[in-house]
Amino acid sequence: MLREIKGELGFDCMELGHGTRISLVPGIQKMFEAGEVRFSSLHNFCPLPVEIMRASPDCYMFSAGAAAERERAVKQTFQTIDFAERLNAPFVVLHCGEVPMNPITDELIKLVKAGQLLSREYVRRKIDAVKKREKDAPWHLERVRECLRRIVDYAASKNVRLGIEGRRGYEEMPSEKELPALLDELNSPAAGYWHDFGHIQIKENLGFLNHEEWLRTIGPRAFGCHLQDCIWPAQDHQVPFAGDVDLLKLVPLLPPTCLFVWEMSPRKTAEDIRRSVSTWKSHFGE
Repeated sequence: MLREIKGELGFDCMELGHGTRISLVPGIQKMFEAGEVRFSSLHNFCPLPVEIMRASPDCYMFSAGAAAERERAVKQTFQTIDFAERLNAPFVVLHCGEVPMNPITDELIKLVKAGQLLSREYVRRKIDAVKKREKDAPWHLERVRECLRRIVDYAASKNVRLGIEGRRGYEEMPSEKELPALLDELNSPAAGYWHDFGHIQIKENLGFLNHEEWLRTIGPRAFGCHLQDCIWPAQDHQVPFAGDVDLLKLVPLLPPTCLFVWEMSPRKTAEDIRRSVSTWKSHFGE
């Protein structure tokens, strides 16, 4: 897989995903030590916890009500940071959890697909979700803070930086309203933002935010991003320039040092990807 990404697709640096099984670690380490591959980032949890059978970045949450689950999430994140240090990967991408509530994002997407965007039913469900989240989020956000304080200190000691990912679901944490204050409170050069073009475009399509305005606000604090496109209303993980995300307008809002990690559906062909890379280079260079 790593040789295909490098040789056939032409990427000389890559992110290891949260589905990386522990059995693959020795081979990955061997290729790294031989100088065959370089790693930009690891997506927590990496490697996958031994008791989890499939890719599941939210199998343990910092926001969980149970202290044991939060502790497991922290310890597994420490392991990811350790692995990043061994692979000389400068970044770890984090999910932070969610507010326990109905999966309102998927409900709203279903209504949009049925032609009910901004219908009375749509607006009612959305307002109810906002009220529920505003009421219940503070307790869970405090649990996230407690976990992140420990994780940020640990990452800093290993010279690894943490990118808190912009999430697809309104239920997930931190929200765009919560994130700037959370980064202010952590107050560490080891903690920053990780933008996901597909996730944030879905939120714009559902009327939760304006993609451009959000990037103008948070862009300077972005360490990196997951680069993908999105076809209306919520078909993300498309190759860049194959959907509705205005990359020509949005990409310049990110810092010159921002890392761009191409994150696409495994169903995309090598030719799709190579064509998209060529278009990217024509607009933004290497």
